[in-house]
Formats: sequence, structure tokens, C-alpha cells
Amino acid sequence: MIDQRVLHEGFYTLIILLLSLCVISLTVLSSSPLRNNATLANKEPLQKGYNFVALPALSSSLQANQSASHRIPNSNGSITLPLSLTDIFKRIKDSVVQVTSTISNPNEIIILNGKRLSGNSTALGSGFIYDDNGHIVTNNHVVSDTSNNSKVVDVAFTDGNTYQAKVIGRDPFTDIAVLQLIGNFSDERLIPLSIMNSSTLQVGQQVIAIGNPFGLSGSMTTGIVSQMSRLLPNPDTGYSIANTIQTSAVINPGNSGGPLLNMQGRVIGMNTAIISDTGTYSGVGFAIPSDDISRVVPILIQNGSYSHPWLGITGGKILTEVSNSTGLPKNYKGVMISTIQAGSPADKAGLRGLNQTSSENTNNDNNFPTTGNNNNQSNVIPDIIIAIDGHPVRQIDDIINYLDEHKSVGDPVELKLNRDGKIFNVTIVLAARHITPISVNQNNSFDQAPPVMPQIPNLP
Repeated sequence: MIDQRVLHEGFYTLIILLLSLCVISLTVLSSSPLRNNATLANKEPLQKGYNFVALPALSSSLQANQSASHRIPNSNGSITLPLSLTDIFKRIKDSVVQVTSTISNPNEIIILNGKRLSGNSTALGSGFIYDDNGHIVTNNHVVSDTSNNSKVVDVAFTDGNTYQAKVIGRDPFTDIAVLQLIGNFSDERLIPLSIMNSSTLQVGQQVIAIGNPFGLSGSMTTGIVSQMSRLLPNPDTGYSIANTIQTSAVINPGNSGGPLLNMQGRVIGMNTAIISDTGTYSGVGFAIPSDDISRVVPILIQNGSYSHPWLGITGGKILTEVSNSTGLPKNYKGVMISTIQAGSPADKAGLRGLNQTSSENTNNDNNFPTTGNNNNQSNVIPDIIIAIDGHPVRQIDDIINYLDEHKSVGDPVELKLNRDGKIFNVTIVLAARHITPISVNQNNSFDQAPPVMPQIPNLP
């Protein structure tokens, strides 16, 4: 007979072996990538508060091309993953058109794309489909012709089809124009582009420009958002365009009016201008923000024009002389008023500008106290704007961008002013802008009104 002790030892050994195998199996399973992914998929909804849908693993190249078809649902709707550049171009190219406009000014010298022209000239630009009613959005400077208020231009699609379109609305202050296809265009498949909220953009986001540089139809370039809320000087109106997007995407003459897109293929802006000494790309381009397009275009379709609120000042940094004379602390924040336009809301409110004499601007709708030297022809210290409707301001951009985004003609606006070291609140009712083309004074010196605008970019 087999010894009982031997049987017991064999039984215990078998149990130990089985337990060891179980421990090893559990260790392998817990370290498996599939196990980790499943655990992550189960835990993330609890941590981030949204429903997570696990996507199958894809190779890097396949994932880049197919990610567009996947959506990650959450409590706010769905998040669209980025498309590949190839997919975006295929989806968008038929919605971008080439606009050909003839400018006829036989008695005037024309500066077009940085070149001096005279007589009849042909301007090439871009545009994109706004809706399925045949409305096309482009830049005002692409179709600008002061001698023709009902201008007709040619619009060419990427399939080669060409139609005529009438300019039905223009806003020179935002450099936006709306075209309406005329004649029979029922055979053309119109694909409107989706327009998103540009206020959510961040510096560093990748963007895409599609247009017709130098007449080369359907050209795509890429870059990033270089900066937001830039002021873009517009020599045709005398006012800066607010909140423009600075981009590194390559923009050249002919790109004007074409869309600037995000990586979902949605419009975030309209390519408008470049800074260049040669008239061609030098790394800095500007686009009208899509928020302006969404706000202005429906009004242009309905009324043909758009009214912008007007304060009537230019301004800049606080000069050292002004800071010293009013005893301002170091690094005092605000905008020193440089000039005030006659008859403007600021003029009627009694605001004061640089080098203004006490005999000028006798209006004072607010009846706030007048301080400083009251001799008739003596210069007065300019007002410094330190807040608008309670929002602190550091530069003229803050004022212009605020009025553009939040105010309309006829709205009141409250300015907090520093006048001779004393603080006053002034309420001003905004009027409608009128065009005042920029005149360049070659004799400008430091002690005159400081320039508010940078070098005027070329309009591509």
C-alpha cells in the first residue's frame, strides 16, 4: 500500500501548482493592452462626464484618412474628429469659385495687388457658396467699382462652368460682398459651406486656405492661426477691420474672398490681405472672421448694406509727456485720444484729443467739468480712455473690437475717462460710420498724433 504521507504530499504539491498557474494567468491578463483599453473605456465616462465610444485600432495612415467618419458623442452633441487634407479638399473644392471682375476707371490710377494700373483692369479673386439660392460670399475689394452700384461679374466653378453674378450687397468696412448668380444655374450643384463660430479659435490651430492665387484655380495651402483679434487697416474706408485672424497659411493675389477652413472643413474666416513689400506672400496673412460673415451677410442679402457703430476717435499709447503732466503711475493702462472727428459722437460728447486747443470742441453733451488751462488758444491734455462699458482697455484694438462685437448704431456706450488726473464717466450714443479714406501725411513727426495703424497690408 502507498504510504498516506506520500499521498498527502502529492496532493498538496498539485494544489500549489494549480494556484501558481492561476496567479500567472491573472497577471498576464491584467497587463494585456486589450484589458487596459477596456478598463479605460469603462472608467473615462465617470471621470469626464460624457459617453465614450471606443474606436477600433487603425494603422496611422488609415486612421488619418478615415477619422472623418467617426464621431464621439457627448452630452453636448457630437465632436467631429479632424479630416485629412485630401478629404477636406475633395469635399470643399466644388464650393469655392473664381470671381473675375472688370474695373473701369479711365481717369484714375488704380493700385491692384500691389501693381499700378490704369484704364480697364481685370481683378481675379475667389469666393464661396453661401446657400443653395445662388448667393456667393467674397471680398468687397474683389468686386469694388464705385462707378457701378449693380456690378455684374463672372463666376467660374471648378468643373469649368461659368455664370454671371450680380453684386447685391457690399460692406466696405468689413470688406465683405455678396453676389447673386443670375440666369439659369439650375444644372449647377450648389454645395454651401458650413460656417462655424470663430470666437472659439485658438492660436496654433491648423487651418487651410483654398482659392485661386494668380488665377490658379482650386489651390490649397495650410498653416496655423498665428494670432487673433488683429486690426486690419482698410485704406478704402479709413477704418480698421476688427478682430481679423492672422494666419501663416500661404495667401497670394487671387486668394481674396476664398475660405479659411478648420480641420473639419468648416469656414472660420475669409482670406483678405497680406503684409508684403512685393505684393506676394511673406508669411503674414489676414482673414475676416466667420463671426463677421455670419452677422453681416444676412443683412447684406436683405438690405444691400450694413451700418456700423461709430465713435469718431483715433487713439494710441499714452505719451510720456502726457503721463508726466498728469502724474500717472508707471505702466498706467489706457488709450490716449489722438484725434476727434468733427461732428462725431465723441465730438458732441466733449471728448478731447491730442494737440487740440481749448477753443476747439466746445460741445459737451455730458456736461462734465472742464479742467486744465482755459486760455482760448492753449493746448489741452488729451483724454485717456481706461474702460468701455466697464471693460478695461489697454490699446485702441480693445475699443474697436468691443464696438464691432457688441454694439449697434444708436446704442449707448459708457467710457471711463482720465481727464487731467481725474476720473469721469461719459455716456455716448453711437452713430453710423461714414467713409473717410486715409490720407497719408508725409510730414508726420513724433509730436503729432501717433499712428494708430501698422503698415497697410496689400489686398490680395
